[in-house]
Amino acid sequence: MDELSRMCIHTVTTKPWDIETSIDEYARAGAGGITVWRDALQGRSIADVRRRVADAGLSIVSTCRGGFFPSVEPSKRQAALAENREVIAEAAELGAPLVVLVCGADPKQSLDDSRAQIVDAIAELAPEAERAGVKLAIEPLHPMYADAKSAINTMKSANDAAERIGSSAVGVAVDVYHIWWDPDLEKEIARCGELGKIFAFHVCDWRVPTRDFLLDRGLMGEGCIDIPKIRGRVEQAGFNGFVEVEIFSTEYWSGDQSEFLGRIVEAFKMHV
Repeated sequence: MDELSRMCIHTVTTKPWDIETSIDEYARAGAGGITVWRDALQGRSIADVRRRVADAGLSIVSTCRGGFFPSVEPSKRQAALAENREVIAEAAELGAPLVVLVCGADPKQSLDDSRAQIVDAIAELAPEAERAGVKLAIEPLHPMYADAKSAINTMKSANDAAERIGSSAVGVAVDVYHIWWDPDLEKEIARCGELGKIFAFHVCDWRVPTRDFLLDRGLMGEGCIDIPKIRGRVEQAGFNGFVEVEIFSTEYWSGDQSEFLGRIVEAFKMHV
C-alpha cells in the first residue's frame, strides 16, 4: 500500500459535500479509504452507499460515531445503549469494520461515575458488536471536553477502559488533536500496541492560536502537533492501517471543497 492509498478522509472533513460527491472526489484524489459520518447517510439507502464506495475502489474504514453513554438518569443510559445498537447494526450493513466512540460525560455527576458507566455500557455492547463483525474504538478526547463530551481524556484512561472490558472487539482510536499534549503519550501508545488495541489513527493539526476549540482544526502542518513523530510511535507499536484525515473547520467548510481537498492531499504528502 503506497502512502496516498493509506489516506482515509472523514466525510465531515468536506462537510458541504453530499456523500456521493465525497466518494467520487476522494477516489479521484487518490485516497484509499473513507470514514462515513452518520449524518451523511440521512435519506440514503445504506446498501446503495456501500455499493458506490466499493465501485469507487475505496475501503470503508469506520463510521462515526457512537457513544455518549453516561447519565444520572437510568432511562437516558438505556436510550444510549439502544442508539448504539442501531449504530452497530448500521455499521454492519454499511460494511464498516469499526465504530468510533465518543464516550460522553454528565456534568451532574463525577467523572469517576461517568467512566464507570462508560465501561459498563461498552462491556454490554461488545458481544453484540463482535457478533456483527464490528469493532468499537474508544476515542480519548482532549480534557477541554471532559464536561459533557467525554470522561475519557487520555490514552491511559482509554487503555484502562479497553483493558478492563477485555474484549477483542474493543480498542482505541488515537487522534493527534486530542492526545498530542500528553507527557505519557509515548508510554501509553506503546502499551496500547502491546494490548493489540490500536484500532484507528486520526490526523489534523492544532492551530496557534486556536480560535474555536471544536471548529478550528488545521490542516496537517499548520499547527504545533508533531504528526510524523506520533505516527512513528503508533506504527512502532504495530499499527499499519489507514491514516484518517478528520478536520472540523468552519473556515475550510466555507470555501471551495475541491481546492481544500487538493490542499489535504499535499499536506498529507508533506506533513504526515
